[in-house]
Amino acid sequence: MTQIDLQKISDYKWQVPRHGGMHVPGIIYGSEQLLKKAVDDNAISQVVNVACLPGIRSWSLAMPDVHWGYGAPIGGVGGFDATGGVIVPGFVGYDINCGVRLLRTNLRKGDIARHIETLADRLFQSVPSGVGSSGSFRLKKKELAELLSRGARWAVEKGYGDRDDLAFIEDGGCLAEADPDAVSNRAYERGLEQSGTLGSGNHFLEVQEVVGIHDREAADVFGLFEGQVTVMVHTGSRGLGYQVCDEYLAAFIGKAVRKYDIKLPDRQLACAPVSSYEGRRYWGAMNAAANFAFANRQVISHGIVEVFLEVLQIGPADLGMAVVYDIAHNIAKRERHIVEGNPCELIVHRKGATRAFPKGHPDVPEPYRQVGQPVIIPGTMGTSSYVLVGTETAMAETWGSTCHGAGRVMSRHEALKRTSGDEVLRGLESKGIVVRCASLRGLAEEMPGAYKDVDEVVESVAGAGISRKVARMVPLFVMKG
Repeated sequence: MTQIDLQKISDYKWQVPRHGGMHVPGIIYGSEQLLKKAVDDNAISQVVNVACLPGIRSWSLAMPDVHWGYGAPIGGVGGFDATGGVIVPGFVGYDINCGVRLLRTNLRKGDIARHIETLADRLFQSVPSGVGSSGSFRLKKKELAELLSRGARWAVEKGYGDRDDLAFIEDGGCLAEADPDAVSNRAYERGLEQSGTLGSGNHFLEVQEVVGIHDREAADVFGLFEGQVTVMVHTGSRGLGYQVCDEYLAAFIGKAVRKYDIKLPDRQLACAPVSSYEGRRYWGAMNAAANFAFANRQVISHGIVEVFLEVLQIGPADLGMAVVYDIAHNIAKRERHIVEGNPCELIVHRKGATRAFPKGHPDVPEPYRQVGQPVIIPGTMGTSSYVLVGTETAMAETWGSTCHGAGRVMSRHEALKRTSGDEVLRGLESKGIVVRCASLRGLAEEMPGAYKDVDEVVESVAGAGISRKVARMVPLFVMKG
């Protein structure tokens, strides 16, 4: 696939015409430069492969941060008929409900400037990070089953945060169709000690400063202001979610595809009918893993609040730390959309893509309904992060979806060849950014140059109209696993 094969719809929207086994065309969002990166990465071929899956409706989508992934592209979105379509573990991803939470405060940069090193040390001690990291408590299997059923609600009931937090988490932090019995013993074992942990790879905790407001009305509604200190957390379902994906992929590849005579363009897209026994089992396990991730971010947030109160020696009212929003970007959701002019229930797969519902939508928290759903877009270490807001255009064109971040443009192996952890550390510190990391190797793998330009990605989704810029933040402290 080359750029010549693509049809330009607008400056930020391109079409892959139907050909071969495609049931629907492909649509790629992004500037011409970002499109070239997607072509070079061969991610467009994965957009085509997704378009060949049974029951897909209207189009196979790719956001501006799209890049090669397992089976389906990271940055991909697809809506499948809720009765005649399929559920695709590889199109959800291994880190089920990898997502982002943004916390706001009443603080300004000057309020924490002389405490930043102490805050960094205490946060690094309080929130376990890195490969295989374990949390501060170990659950019994029965307790973990309750967590898998209730998600962030379980965490709040156990004293981790406030009930008010739940209103600002996607689906209230609890997916009702979770089935803890569909989660294997091995997945349980991996999750028993990992609630409240950050993990490794591109997961992070950042203390940030809001440095720009693009939409004053939305920013006011979200409680954001220039000069404000915010905290962003990016993590998911850890080893439990990975195990769920791994086991169901193996089962689908081994039996389900043959049983239901599904013709695949790539075995990594192994799937099962949504309504089948196998599909229902994965659905229940995936939702349970997503609940684990919601609870994980809730427990981490509680720890962050405690650290700020302890280090700054102020009261909760002065701190004013509260959830702006918590959103998944690796998940499949049952949603109502308009398909060819008619209301239709779809199973919308978002893999490295973020829900972006517009104002007035019933799934947007009531306090935000007048402007739309917050979209949290992390950048890379040392670059900007953004808050966006969902739009009607996204609802009409992308099943209410937008990008999820910058998107890799360089493999971890290539990043290690180009730099060292010490070099990345020095570069960040030269910008005045305090860094704590579990591994210098991991820091090198996540070098800013390994990712696309987040400003260009955000400009692309704004230019395409599928989300609107609200605020921009820059890091003061970066914590990596």
